[in-house]
Amino acid sequence: MHLGKSYKLSEFLFWTRRQIYALIIWGTLPVILFKFCNMTWLSVPLTIVVLLGTATSFIVGFKNVQTYNRAMDAQEIWTGIVSASRRWGQLARDFLDDESTSRQLIDRHLAWLTALRYSLRRPRVWESMSKRFNTEYRRYYRVPEWEKSLEEALRKYLTVLETEHTLDSPSAPTSLLSTQGACLQKLHAAGKLHASFYLELQRALGDFIELQAKAEQLKDFPYPRQYATVCALFIRFFCLLFPFGLLREFDRLNDSVSGFMHGNMIWLVVPFSVAVSWMYTSLEQVGDSTENPFEGSANDVPISTLCAHIERDLRSMLGERTEDLELETIAM
Repeated sequence: MHLGKSYKLSEFLFWTRRQIYALIIWGTLPVILFKFCNMTWLSVPLTIVVLLGTATSFIVGFKNVQTYNRAMDAQEIWTGIVSASRRWGQLARDFLDDESTSRQLIDRHLAWLTALRYSLRRPRVWESMSKRFNTEYRRYYRVPEWEKSLEEALRKYLTVLETEHTLDSPSAPTSLLSTQGACLQKLHAAGKLHASFYLELQRALGDFIELQAKAEQLKDFPYPRQYATVCALFIRFFCLLFPFGLLREFDRLNDSVSGFMHGNMIWLVVPFSVAVSWMYTSLEQVGDSTENPFEGSANDVPISTLCAHIERDLRSMLGERTEDLELETIAM
């Protein structure tokens, strides 16, 4: 997630430049045909274009509201994970007399956070990170989950045997929660954990299961494809027709000007059509980049940073030094 004051105009223009190039070419073509090839019949009534633009603005607005809501839902889920993790660290520290067992419960929880963020970073077919404009923009930030393997990351928290068991399971995060629950059961059966404390820890574990399911729901169920397809088609149809709707309007302006611009007013179709069409295509691109809040784009929820902050807080609860802890981030 971009955590600065705002995007720079240069960054945004770089991100959308291919759309701008295409719009300039398409805006110039009808002007050349109208002015030099005498194809005046190419002009489309502006009223039709305006009606199409109005319908397009509604569906683009609807899409962006829904994708924004998905991003806010993801942020709310991870805010819950941060809060519940701190509570887990407090419970593990205060409810057990054995410091090594407390550290084991906290390390396994950090392993769960690691497995979860790696799972959420796995690409899906509907996500937009494979598109060229997003791939190029990655030079402005980094995604830690793409720099080293899950196995390497888990070794920091788990034993070799537990790491292998986790990696062999269909879902690493679910496997770790199951292992955590089994560990609590053994502690309770051995009399090391009071019944009320055991129930409290199990309740906290249930919260993690629910939060994981909510995060996976956002990851595995995209913005409805029918709405995304209709939005993309409407925008492209509007951008194709818009320059043709301006031809006659700017050609009429020749009668009201003199000098160099007399007879050349129609060339203004190019900058104005590009400017208006760019607004629509940019909104679509922003919506595509926002609808999948865990895919690894610059607009994601910064789960790598949040996990690093959680680890810092939990290590601090155990009395460990946290100054040298690396804050892995995807932020600018």
